[in-house]
Amino acid sequence: MANQVVVTRELDDYIRATSLREDDVLRGLREETALLPAGSAMQVTPEEGQLLHLLAGLVGAGTVLEVGTFTGYATLCLARAVGPGGRVVTCDITGRWPDVGRPYWERAGVADRIDLRVGPAERTLAALAEEHGTGWVDLVFVDADKVGVGAYFDAAVDLVRDGGLVVVDNTLFFGRVVDPTAQDADTVAIREFNASLLTDPRVDISMLPAADGITLARRRPR
Repeated sequence: MANQVVVTRELDDYIRATSLREDDVLRGLREETALLPAGSAMQVTPEEGQLLHLLAGLVGAGTVLEVGTFTGYATLCLARAVGPGGRVVTCDITGRWPDVGRPYWERAGVADRIDLRVGPAERTLAALAEEHGTGWVDLVFVDADKVGVGAYFDAAVDLVRDGGLVVVDNTLFFGRVVDPTAQDADTVAIREFNASLLTDPRVDISMLPAADGITLARRRPR
């Protein structure tokens, strides 16, 4: 059996040419986001957006929660996946960046499916728990500040239904997780989260060595 392949620029181009189905609306949002400070580093790759769309379809998601909107590329992918009558609740610390994506949501015809909540994520997640209780979300995508990843995941596991999926982005964090000299708060938080997830009895897990590390966690029955 072959080990994980090293993805060169040429191989990355091949993958996009043979599997990526990014339309003009998504491409326009990605290209506008890339012009922002750290825009390319902060937004999901188009391949990850397509994966999120696929995962939402696989779990039959009608309700999705996103922690960390940024300009809303993933939000758009997920809003398309839930279909008419579906709902994506997405939260961000500021409305500045989601405002970049809003015209693209409208062009795609999915703006009415997106419920943007602005404020600290922990406060938003607590408010959603008060509003709806537990087990009402089909899929949660966590892509916010890394120091809070453990708290966001714990909230997500409570909010997601049995058999639902929690997707956590950046779990390899630019490869810094294996660098012993990297002791900044973000890297340490990701390392601690990954270690805790290995023995978490609430979920079945798989860490994918794709993009910046994507961890899938399926909620076991309560």
